[in-house]
Amino acid sequence: MTSVAASHAPAPTAGARVPVLVGLLFGLTGLGSSSAAIVLPVLGSDLDVSIGIGAWAISLYALMLAVATAVYGRVSDLVGLRLPLLVGVSLMTIGALAGALAPDFGFLLGARIVQGAGAAAVPTIGVAIVSARFSGPAKAVALGQVAGTAAAVSCLGPLAGGTIEGLLGWRTVIALPMLGALMLPLLWRWVPTTGSRARLDLFGALLVAATAAGVVLLVQSPSTGPAVAIAGAVLAVLGVPAVAAWVRRRPNGFLPVDVIRNPVVVRGALAAAAVPAAWFALLIAVPAVLVGSGWEPWQVGVALIPSAVTGLLAPRLASPLLNRIGPPRSLALAAVVAAVALAVSALGASAGSAVLLVVAVVGVTFSFGLGQPALMEAVGDAVNDDVRGVALGIATLFFLVGGGVGSAVVGGLGDVLGMAPALLLLAALPLIGLVALVPQLAGRVSEVTLPD
Repeated sequence: MTSVAASHAPAPTAGARVPVLVGLLFGLTGLGSSSAAIVLPVLGSDLDVSIGIGAWAISLYALMLAVATAVYGRVSDLVGLRLPLLVGVSLMTIGALAGALAPDFGFLLGARIVQGAGAAAVPTIGVAIVSARFSGPAKAVALGQVAGTAAAVSCLGPLAGGTIEGLLGWRTVIALPMLGALMLPLLWRWVPTTGSRARLDLFGALLVAATAAGVVLLVQSPSTGPAVAIAGAVLAVLGVPAVAAWVRRRPNGFLPVDVIRNPVVVRGALAAAAVPAAWFALLIAVPAVLVGSGWEPWQVGVALIPSAVTGLLAPRLASPLLNRIGPPRSLALAAVVAAVALAVSALGASAGSAVLLVVAVVGVTFSFGLGQPALMEAVGDAVNDDVRGVALGIATLFFLVGGGVGSAVVGGLGDVLGMAPALLLLAALPLIGLVALVPQLAGRVSEVTLPD
């Protein structure tokens, strides 16, 4: 089956360019975490906060990525992709600039919230752009290119962050995602403009955002005290039934009932959440352990070059694998790799072994390169076109809430239990994801083994 883009001239050039541009833009959103994580020790010292408190700069960014991504997905269903992409990239640029100029840590957190709220447009809308232009096996290849390019750029974040910090200081590192504004003109002509023009369920969006925020605040609270724990618990406990009640009242609202009752969307998103949890956790843990052992930030960045190479090579491995074994098994494999990588990283943190930590990051990079396109393909194929944006947004919300949980566990429980036990505890998350996938895996096996 050929791609949609391949049926129109000058399609081959466009088809080759779009996934790379989307991947670069996606990678810059990841760079907002990976480059910032490498300078957390220096940033914390300059702004007089601990590593645990400094991790909020990563957790809040990941949280806003998660809670705002479904909003962009739904808005893109209503008004098309161009306007929300423009708003998102603009906010990401403004937030990065404000963070670079932050006079204190509180101002930096506010800037990171704005930056994350803008960056949230990229995962959902980027995938929607690719999904609109490709179909069949070509879509899997394109999504693999997006994930691989994004992972490579994100993995270069530690090297870029460490090197730039040594030359120009941590503030320049925080400003790096501003480069995303350069991608927008190159991608603009390929972005679809049509939407259904339906109304946005803003209240439903706020309920979902508040509930997701409660989960991350609750996990982060060990390093910040009981007030944050209470706030998180209240948001989570009240938010879940409130969201359920609102969906019953507005079945076609922000969370369309035919999307959230779709088992492919829900199970796939739950399973895939383990991948960014491992990724964001290691973004904080690896620099913290190595810098604590006397390494310079640029040395940490050099040590993580193999993970960037893995990100570049991941599409060549992930795309054929995804086409061969299908999204459910690809998600299961990504979860297993993430669990093993977290266990290896726990051992590396305990022993102070840079080799084990680097191996763990390489494993997680491959897991991301396989798990993210598998989730997007599974969800995109499981829903109708009129709700594809919100379905991808909801799936990405679960995906990135996992990232917020990962950074929160390491930043919160890492201060209390130690880095190695926190990483080992987090390794249980992929196993939960595997349990969620069991019905789909069983169905896939039956499909393959039963005779016609």
